Amino acid sequence: MRYKLLIEYDGTPFCGWQRQEGVPTVQQTLEEAFSDFLQTETIVWGSGRTDSGVHAKGQVAHIDCPKDYTPLKIQGAMNKRLQNVPITLLEVEEVGDDFHARFSATSRAYEYKILNRRTPPALEKNRVLWVAHPLDIALMEEAAGYLIGHHDFSSFRDSRCQSSTPFKTLDHLSVERKGDMILIKTQARSFLHHQVRNMVGTLKRVGEGAWSPLKVKEILEAKDRRKAGPTVLACGLYLTDIKFDS
Repeated sequence: MRYKLLIEYDGTPFCGWQRQEGVPTVQQTLEEAFSDFLQTETIVWGSGRTDSGVHAKGQVAHIDCPKDYTPLKIQGAMNKRLQNVPITLLEVEEVGDDFHARFSATSRAYEYKILNRRTPPALEKNRVLWVAHPLDIALMEEAAGYLIGHHDFSSFRDSRCQSSTPFKTLDHLSVERKGDMILIKTQARSFLHHQVRNMVGTLKRVGEGAWSPLKVKEILEAKDRRKAGPTVLACGLYLTDIKFDS
């Protein structure tokens, strides 16, 4: 039986999603918990890899189970085994063999949180980027408009990116303020390595008044990573939603 998993986690204590030798990861933690529950080695296939320190509200994965369990049984057994780590199975759903968490996904959405106030965070520590000086979100929103659409995103691509092409189609990129919190939301079928964090670092420079919104268009057209803003910290980034063909 194949089961689809909706997963929430705090990425702070993990070195990203993907299993790596000698360091704690979300995938490894889930696989060990499933292997203990099912009494057989289990692979957890994720929809997307999150970097070290990145969080998830809506990560999706799937497993193949040798026995027919109810979704509630799996959810309860797993959350009991995960109670000492910041990972929770929000939903478990039985799916067909043609479903694949990675290859069936049609889009991925991320949200970046900036706490924009003079005082540092206490409750949100390791979950937001703290910026003490005021940011102009109107300028940031204008700049974001230049990045929407199909472009060569080389200026926002990490040097370690393994994608075969720098071309991506950005379906959505918005900037909004809710009290002291600035939320930058974006959606695409897929992203380049560090693309979201590099775009946020560039929009932050605009919000600070260091660059005009039009500068972002010039950065995009330059196709040169050195022209764009810095890679912001991972702690403010959340994988929020993954969509699939109905």
